[in-house]
Amino acid sequence: MNVKDFILKGNLVLQISIGLVLGVLFGFFFPDLAVQVGLLGEIFLMALKAAAPVLVFLLIISAIANHKTGQKTSIKSVLMLYLLGTFLSAIVAVIVSFLFPSTITFKEAVETDLLPPSGILAVLKDILFKIVDNPVNAILNMNFIGILAWSIGIGIFMRKASDNTKQIFTDLSDAVVAVVRVIIRFAPIGIFGLVASTIAVTGLKTLAEYLHIVLVLAGTMLFIALVVNPIIVYWKIRKNPYPLVFLCLKESGITAFFTRSSAANIPVNMALAKKLKLHEDTYSVSIPLGATINMEGAAITITVLTLAAAHTLGIQVDLLTAVLLSIVAALGACGSSGIPGGSLLLIPVACSLFNIPMDTAMLVVGVGMTISVIQDSMETALNSSTDILFTAAADMGERRK
Repeated sequence: MNVKDFILKGNLVLQISIGLVLGVLFGFFFPDLAVQVGLLGEIFLMALKAAAPVLVFLLIISAIANHKTGQKTSIKSVLMLYLLGTFLSAIVAVIVSFLFPSTITFKEAVETDLLPPSGILAVLKDILFKIVDNPVNAILNMNFIGILAWSIGIGIFMRKASDNTKQIFTDLSDAVVAVVRVIIRFAPIGIFGLVASTIAVTGLKTLAEYLHIVLVLAGTMLFIALVVNPIIVYWKIRKNPYPLVFLCLKESGITAFFTRSSAANIPVNMALAKKLKLHEDTYSVSIPLGATINMEGAAITITVLTLAAAHTLGIQVDLLTAVLLSIVAALGACGSSGIPGGSLLLIPVACSLFNIPMDTAMLVVGVGMTISVIQDSMETALNSSTDILFTAAADMGERRK
């Protein structure tokens, strides 16, 4: 593979790893120049910032509008497991984040005099005002709660639209995803600039913070995969769940770990479903749908990084607000795209619960991009392996009745 092909088509994980290492070295040995190189990271974040509102708006409309109803399958049971697993993942992430709080050292000043919500009623009041915001204004001002509300509402009523009209939204969402894919290809350069300038300004202690966040994310995802998911599966099939859990992790999770795309792992899950002799009318719908809405790993990422931002800014999070965050993280995760780093663009949605400014939220996204070499791989492995795991559990559970 020549240099051009490596840059345009090469392994993004390897490229980000190289950018991360070079950024650390450059920031340590050439701090003055590294501060200027930070412009590359700022441009990268600005591009993500511009794409995020439109991406969320169109993805959710398209996903809801094109959801099929009426099939006589186990799809309702699968959907219940998808939503339950995603919500429980967010709840566990909240608990772990309180037990092992993470903080982030931002390389530039952020607002630390933010007024934290006085309680759950204040949060709910703020959410209501954001929900009724003008949809155009919501997109322009990056009001993600408003974007989420309008996209869900439009998507529900679009379900009665003609197939041609639905296809327009599908094509538009695909086009925006394609644009984001192009932006993501510049992640190694952006990460290089972000890491170099961050190391130059804050020093090597930032690496310890990144390692802590990675350990929290990885530990939470492993707990979900090896403890919570088996409990859910046992509830459905009433027998030892671990043979099925380990089979799905082995044949689906490992592949997804390296592809870092739930969408790209759909054929692998389809083949495994056929091998397990599951009902074709069920898995032919649930597997592609799961690649869009079954996002346990994404819910964990959104929750952990949002609470890291809250801890950093000194925002106190009470129990009820934490539960609300779990709900928002679960819903936001369901709208995350099936591309590498897709869940990170949903972090501003959760951050908006605590009135964290968009600029600060995007700095958190930048941190997520920096650690995505491990975070996104583990997240995708959990997401995709759970697609086939819950499909199999629902199918076996229906046969047991």
